[in-house]
Amino acid sequence: MNEILSLAVDPAAWAALITLIVMEVVLGIDNLIFISILSNKLPEEHRQRVRRIGISLALIMRLVLLSTIAFIVGLTAPVFDLGISGPVGAHGEPGFETAFSWRDLILIAGGVFLIWKATKEIHHAVDPAKSDDVLEKDKATVVINNVGSAIFQIILLDLVFSIDSILTAVGMTEHLPIMVIAVLVAVTVMLLAADPLANFINNNPTVVMLALGFLLMIGTVLIAEGFGGHVPKGYIYTAMAFSAGVEGLNMLARKRDAKKQEQQT
Repeated sequence: MNEILSLAVDPAAWAALITLIVMEVVLGIDNLIFISILSNKLPEEHRQRVRRIGISLALIMRLVLLSTIAFIVGLTAPVFDLGISGPVGAHGEPGFETAFSWRDLILIAGGVFLIWKATKEIHHAVDPAKSDDVLEKDKATVVINNVGSAIFQIILLDLVFSIDSILTAVGMTEHLPIMVIAVLVAVTVMLLAADPLANFINNNPTVVMLALGFLLMIGTVLIAEGFGGHVPKGYIYTAMAFSAGVEGLNMLARKRDAKKQEQQT
């Protein structure tokens, strides 16, 4: 209790909290984009429930990982090294390395899964032919399997994003109360934004393709980080914001064209 009171009157603690909340919300939105796209593949009556389950699992995983911070930090210790490294950059660090920790392996596996899933969804959007995918909307006879498959895939990505989230928190502050508050705020934002974001993505097909492009980029970044490559997050989120802004202008243009056509008819 004394620690919480001392943090409450510490300006540095408040600055760390605000910064960490912003970082956690951004990571949470990345997580939420995947949950939204995956849940929208299900029959409409199951979507909200799956989104709620996915976000609840994300919260539980983050809180469980927070309670085992010492173990999580230990995941950054190398477990094997292939002895390969890239050219040294301007900051004296290699462009990549093959001294893999458990965190690196988890990030690489998560990145590969994201790229595979996003590529598969793009293929389904481009090629209208039906497939044997258990997440196809028109297969009402396998709805239970659909829900189970969706939740399983959400669990895998929740784990990856949760570990990344907690390691981000550990790197920014050493105070557990600040980490817990930031995680709770981020998951609350995810919970509030889940349905509006999912509905927006579902009602705008071009946004779906943009979101899948984001997932491809995020997956590539996860793999790069798993190989020791440092990709400044500012570049990534600036590119995402720019792309979203261009798509917003396209949507406004389409709406204006639609209104003109209505007026002419």
